[in-house]
Amino acid sequence: MPLPGVPDVLLAPLPRLVIEPLVRAALLEDLGLAGDITSAAVVPADHRSSLVMVARQRGIIAGLDAAELAFHLVEPTITMTRHREDGAHVEAGETIATIAGPSRGLLTGERTALNFLGHLSGIATVTASLVEAVSGTKASIACTRKTTPGLRALEKYAVRAGGGMNHRFALHDAVLIKDNHVAIAGGVAEAIARARAGVGHMVKIEVEVDTLEQLREAMEQGVDAVLLDNMTPDQLREAVAIVNGRAVTEASGRVTPATVAAIAASGVDLVSVGWCTHSAPTLDIGLDVQH
Repeated sequence: MPLPGVPDVLLAPLPRLVIEPLVRAALLEDLGLAGDITSAAVVPADHRSSLVMVARQRGIIAGLDAAELAFHLVEPTITMTRHREDGAHVEAGETIATIAGPSRGLLTGERTALNFLGHLSGIATVTASLVEAVSGTKASIACTRKTTPGLRALEKYAVRAGGGMNHRFALHDAVLIKDNHVAIAGGVAEAIARARAGVGHMVKIEVEVDTLEQLREAMEQGVDAVLLDNMTPDQLREAVAIVNGRAVTEASGRVTPATVAAIAASGVDLVSVGWCTHSAPTLDIGLDVQH
């Protein structure tokens, strides 16, 4: 079954202001103090080439803006013609884009461009497979903060390209009371009370619970969402019945391609998956000289 891909209208691009510092840092890491000494020595300064970016395996594309920017920051005259856009499904052998310009710039930017594109497309592809697995249920697939340091904005964008949803972006944009918060506060009710007293009315409050007893305590206090951690599908069904629409229900833990469908079938609103960002395999994408 083909991976679904995402309609363009649902995938707002990241601003260049967000992407550029990340791409610049990657290029500086690669270029060091001397630049691309191989291309400078081997390739004539006036030589021009046209390269084709080709998918070596099927998947969902994400990260074309970062890839294009890698070339432009090296050599502003390089042009990139896209044949597919982020969120699109591609088959092995399909051409994604054509890149043309000074050969030295193309070769210098190649690895950085492909590193971003392959990594982000891998995340989008894994996410799309999970989205497909829970189709027919009400559940959405959500990512977590288990991201590569410095790349969170791009990786969460890739999750959206695969049809998933973003959880909170950072510690500052929502309250998530975890088990250690509960332990330090002395209980679920006390942790919720402290959170409610400490944040403004615009901030959502979610609490993680490990047992149905903790869930009942949380619902007595009133919260916006509950994270149902490491529960079986049967426990999740009971938890959904207890909540009864009064809060967003999120299942987390023990989520694999083999278990995600049963977890989603319990009736939860969200299934959060950390490994879709921290362990997704790179999508194999190549860049070849066009003859």
